Amino acid sequence: MSAASGLAPHTDPLALSAVDAIAEIRRGHLSPLDVVDAAIDRIEATDAAINAIPVRCFEAARGEARRLMERKAAGEDWPLLCGLPLAVKDNTDVAGVPTSGGSALTARRPPDVSNPAVDRLQRNGAIVVGKSNLSELGGANTTNALFGATRNPFFPALTSGGSSGGSAAALAAHQIYLGHGNDVGGSLRTPAAFCGVAGLRPTPGLVPRKPLTDPFDTVFVEGPMARTIPDLALMLDAMTGFHPPDLLSREQPASFRNAAAQPGWAGRIAVSEDLGLLPVDPDIRSGFRGAIDRLQRAGCEMSETAPDIAGLPRVIRALRGLAYLASWGRLWPQSRDRFTPEVAGDIAHGESLSASDIASAIEQRAAIYRRMQDFFMEFDILICPTTQVAPFPVEIMWPDEIEGTASESYIDWIMITYVWSILGCPALAVPAGRDQAGIPVSLQIVGPPHSEARLISFAARIEQAFSSRP
Repeated sequence: MSAASGLAPHTDPLALSAVDAIAEIRRGHLSPLDVVDAAIDRIEATDAAINAIPVRCFEAARGEARRLMERKAAGEDWPLLCGLPLAVKDNTDVAGVPTSGGSALTARRPPDVSNPAVDRLQRNGAIVVGKSNLSELGGANTTNALFGATRNPFFPALTSGGSSGGSAAALAAHQIYLGHGNDVGGSLRTPAAFCGVAGLRPTPGLVPRKPLTDPFDTVFVEGPMARTIPDLALMLDAMTGFHPPDLLSREQPASFRNAAAQPGWAGRIAVSEDLGLLPVDPDIRSGFRGAIDRLQRAGCEMSETAPDIAGLPRVIRALRGLAYLASWGRLWPQSRDRFTPEVAGDIAHGESLSASDIASAIEQRAAIYRRMQDFFMEFDILICPTTQVAPFPVEIMWPDEIEGTASESYIDWIMITYVWSILGCPALAVPAGRDQAGIPVSLQIVGPPHSEARLISFAARIEQAFSSRP
């Protein structure tokens, strides 16, 4: 620690929340170099066991910490994030650091500029210490041909989930304060659930996105991951804002930190174990029910119901196949053998679709979207499980059955997150204690588009309920 540190020598700065670490930096009890050095030490001590951050930029991070301290000494104020260490998912550009995407097909040399959301975080004082591991080419489990699998920090024989599993595992292992991720079918929420942290899929347009093959896409989003809800709200404030090249981009409506500082039960709460149609493992159902019972004892009133989303899984398979064909079709004929079997299956499914199939999927999604909007006219928030299964052995790519129902494809086990992606809803994975086996329990809270502040306030109240004695 620097001479400026007022913490006891045995105190680990990474045991602090991001909000508390910033307060300590502003008081002069810690410095950006202190927290960056602590993150580097922690990564070096723990990452061999979990493989969360395979690409590292430690000396660049130390250099940036020193520059922040020099600017402060010259009279500038600390930026919002005060030099907190950040991990960025390795399908997202950070200036001067290679981007791999977890595949030889996408690996490229260090870019000159960071992608928009990362650039905003850096301008607000986050310091990138490394790139976090991810699923290869968009799978749902964090493993790839370049860096291997990321393991669950609590149960190393099990998966951390995907595709932003490296960021979630690094947060749970206290390697970093803040984790960047992105989400198509659940990639921010599933690993957050498996690793016992928080992850938010925002409404498309709230966080500026990296350049996409299809700029008209409404499913891919960037978002924050953190250990606490106030930390997540702080990170969200630091990465939102209008970015003209992203046609969905819009100005940030309000401070999400203010929402986190005003925890409260929303007025009308719906709750569902399975959305009326999805298979869910008995252990997940049991953990979910235990968490819901605790919230009800804490004063949260809810109704057992869910929107009618019948037919949406079939729509998701069609639209995912179409999107993957559009994204990867230029590489498909000559590089077919370099795709994972799962992604290859998505592309092949896209090729098989007729114009009528595509038109039908678009029509059905529109009808379900309208039913979802009607539902959220009656209810403010829906609570459901974040995952349909518990973390499974790291060697398994995806579970072949759930609650006795055979899986048709590798995305069947993430349908409970994917349905909200395809409908454009914000969804937040909130830690809710542990089950009897010690596995993290996670609640997925969902609202209509543009309801992030409501979700964050509600999540902060859930966090309060689980931080007190039962």
